Amino acid sequence: MNKLQAMEVFVQVVDAGSFTRAAETLQLPKATVSTLIQSLESALSAKLLHRTTRQVTVTTDGAAYYERCLRILSDVRDAEESLSRTRLSPSGRLRVDVPTGLATEVLVPALPAFFERYPDIMLELGSGDRPVDLVEEGVDCAVRGGELFDTSLIARRVGVINFVTAASPGYLARHGVPHHPRDLERHRCVNYFSAKSGRTLDWDFVRGDDKITVPLHGVIALNDSVAYVQAGVAGLGVVQMTDYLMMEHVRAGRMVQVLPDWTSEPLPVHVVYPQNRHLSAKVRVFVEWVSDLFAAHPYMQIGALPRLAAMTATPGEASREAAAAVTI
Repeated sequence: MNKLQAMEVFVQVVDAGSFTRAAETLQLPKATVSTLIQSLESALSAKLLHRTTRQVTVTTDGAAYYERCLRILSDVRDAEESLSRTRLSPSGRLRVDVPTGLATEVLVPALPAFFERYPDIMLELGSGDRPVDLVEEGVDCAVRGGELFDTSLIARRVGVINFVTAASPGYLARHGVPHHPRDLERHRCVNYFSAKSGRTLDWDFVRGDDKITVPLHGVIALNDSVAYVQAGVAGLGVVQMTDYLMMEHVRAGRMVQVLPDWTSEPLPVHVVYPQNRHLSAKVRVFVEWVSDLFAAHPYMQIGALPRLAAMTATPGEASREAAAAVTI
């Protein structure tokens, strides 16, 4: 019995939950898959799988052995790839999922440099604010903002997201400039609701030791970050969004930052991938590239927000600019 092949077959059977599907994925006869599992159980003197006519489930011993197999197989592949990476350029299809704003404003503009370095990778880039199921949808890795609660994923922190509160000059001309987060309760605000849970997200503000969470009522709520920013530009209300999406509009005068003394807690950004998949060369180089990209980006690190605040109008300037704006 080839022990490494038997381990790979065992892992695939557990992942697929079926001898038939595992055999199809591995392109092996079903009888070969069954024989290898039986030989493995005999060699270990342990029952690894419960078999019924409808499904295959892992035993307690099998679950423990499965985790060990994942680590062993990953180490073997890492050793093989570490030797081949010096001779071969990473290649093949790489499927990645990224939030819309990060894709349009940060990642896509930098991709020419990525393909210049790795011309043999064929990238499939999905973008949206709905978190995808990486295993179910066959995604190799994803960039995610916020705290992570899915323990089935391996995560590498690559940066942070900072937020800015702003409104259009026309809106401020009609409704005035808020000077404290509580003032927003008297304003129209554009809300953002989670594409996953449907819950409208509260706004949080920090100034020194003061922390305030403000639940707001608005006439519109969106679940796409790019559309959300455009709602603010259109004058539908005050918005709170990532600074890398707001920067262009602030510099162009389409938006004015408000409450510059109040910030929101930065959100961490991670690259995540399933722990039951080895880190292939193409995934590894993409993770490293994203990490370097975010490390050099002026708005992906803690402390980036004050640079944006320094370029925005003071409340007095905002009022004068807003008064001269064409109202919607």
